[in-house]
This record gives sequence, structure tokens and C-alpha cells, in this order.
Amino acid sequence: MINHNQSATFPKSSVNPHGRIVGQGNFTYRVNTQWAKLDTLKNPVENCHDLAIDSQGRIILVTDNTANNFIIFNKDGEFIDAWGTEYPGAHAIKVVNENGEDFIYVVDSGWIINKNWDGKSTEAWESPFNKVIAQSGFISKLTIDGKLIFTLGHPQTLDVYTPDMPFRPTDIAIAPNGDLYVTDGYGSDFVLQYDSQGRFIRCWGGHENKNDNLNLKNTHGIAIDLRIPNDPHLIISSRAEQSLKLFEMNGDYRSTIDVAGAYIGGPKFSKEHFFAPVCWSHIDNTNAQDSGFISIFNKENKVIANLGGTQPKYIDGKLQPMQSSWDVFQHCHGICIDDEDNLYVGQWNSHHALPYKLERL
Repeated sequence: MINHNQSATFPKSSVNPHGRIVGQGNFTYRVNTQWAKLDTLKNPVENCHDLAIDSQGRIILVTDNTANNFIIFNKDGEFIDAWGTEYPGAHAIKVVNENGEDFIYVVDSGWIINKNWDGKSTEAWESPFNKVIAQSGFISKLTIDGKLIFTLGHPQTLDVYTPDMPFRPTDIAIAPNGDLYVTDGYGSDFVLQYDSQGRFIRCWGGHENKNDNLNLKNTHGIAIDLRIPNDPHLIISSRAEQSLKLFEMNGDYRSTIDVAGAYIGGPKFSKEHFFAPVCWSHIDNTNAQDSGFISIFNKENKVIANLGGTQPKYIDGKLQPMQSSWDVFQHCHGICIDDEDNLYVGQWNSHHALPYKLERL
């Protein structure tokens, strides 16, 4: 029995997107809104914040509903398992295989359910009566079945942050040598680098650099670009600037990818392309509600297709503003890609929507 109200997750068009064909050029997909077969009375979701695929091909969803932070599906959307109650601000997940064994890294942004909630406020972030309130976040490394290995907490313990600096991390990337790169996108907007044992190496970013290229604003996602042999580097979202910024592995700035109109998250790589979720479109000088989509970039870091968004257009080499097509998504937040090039999409603030599958055509 599925206890999910599909009508509550319709896009702004109010038309069910199930079966719709989306995309442009060589990147077209069929939208399957009914992929996740889940009894949400037994296994509820709040926000489908992120997804990852383990070495068995299972899709792992992380949600900030502490009845079950982790919900596991097979590729057909059949429910396998659910567990975890310790991550009220669960925001990002990565699965990494180390010496033949899978491990989970989960990023908790520090949001907790407010016992003084007024029953209606959900986005009054500074209100003492909002549904969630902020505390310090953390990162945990887990075995694939959820046993805790270690946790990284507020960097004041490392004498990197002062106690008054907020730490509310949003994403993590794991380098081939095991180094960890964490974006503090809801906190102080630094990127923090640790070694594989969680020992601090360096940080950069923040808001106070004279060179604005070095600043980050709502740095929501991060990934390591390994597409060019012997040239690993970082692609980091500066979501509030509608841009992705490229850095060397030691934090030196390389360049910026402008993504006009898109409040964009971090990349997910597939062969020579990467895909990035867009939570909002920039319309009428603000981030418009229910206006998310997914951008696809080629090996030159140019947008070549938008799923649920307008077709990308360049004039004299400059990307023109992009926006939602209003007919598929509300707020795209996390994605993963399987070995058949299908996409699995999680949404934030979208009436408890379950993940969609976008089936490659």
C-alpha cells in the first residue's frame, strides 16, 4: 500500500508529470514519478535531500525524517530497508568503496525539530517558533549498515573557527587518496579539507577575501572532477552567486562557471558529463518558489541541456539566464545516476515528494 499523495507534489503547472518526456538534444528522459514503492506511514520522508548508489546497485535515500534517515531501494524502486534516527538535519550522502568495502558519509546541517513550533511557520528561519531551528552540524562516517566510525564536528575544536562562527555543513567530496572536502554552506561558507582519518589540513573560502573569486556564498555542493587525466580539481557551488567555482585540490582558485538564473548545487559526474540540481530559478530578482530543474554540462563545462528547464542558449559565449519550465519539479536537491544513465531525483520542500526516476531514452 502506498500512502503517498501524488497530487500534492504536482509542479506549478498542476499537471501530473508522470510519463512526460523532458530534456533536449541527446539528453531526453521519461519522468517516472511512481518509481519509489513505499508505504510512507511506515517509512515517512520529510525532504528527499540526497541519494547515492552503493556497489550492489542499491539506491540509498537520505531524509531528515528521524523515523528513518536512510531508506534503501533497488533499481526498480522496491523497498529494501530503512534505518537511522540520529540525523535530524540529514542533508547529503556519499557512498565510497574502500578496499572492497562500502562506507557511507552523511552530512547533517544541524537543523533540529523545534519543540516550540507554532504549528505553521516553516521558513521563518530566525523565528524561535519555526518548525526547525539551527544548531551546529556534523559529518559522520558509517559502515554501509550504519555503524558509526567517526564524526567531524564544529571546527572550533581544531582552533580553525571561533566559537561564534556557525558550522552547518551541506556536502562532502572524497578524493582518491581519501582526503575529505566539506562545504559549510549553511554556516560560514568555508571549504574544509581533512585527511582520511579526519585530521584537519586546511580551509578556504568564506566571505572576507579581497578577491571576490575566492569568496563563496551558500556553498551548497562539492565534487571532484577526474575527467582530465592527471588534473584532479574541485567544482564547488556558490549557489547564491548562481555559479560553480573551480579550485585546485589545495584550494587555489582556477575559474568560475556562470550559471545565470540557476541556484545550483554540486555536480554528479557520469562519463564526460556532469549533472547538477537547481533548487530555484532566479525570476523577478528573487529565487522563485517551485522552480527547480537539472542542468547537464559537457566536458567543456557548458550547459547542453536542462531537464525541467528552458533550453540553454549562449550568445557570444555567454550563457543566457535559465529557468524552470514549471512542468516537472518543485525544488531539485539531490541526484544520483545509475549504470544505465538513469537519474534518480530527490526534492526539498516539495510536500514530502518521493524520489523520481528519469529514464534515459
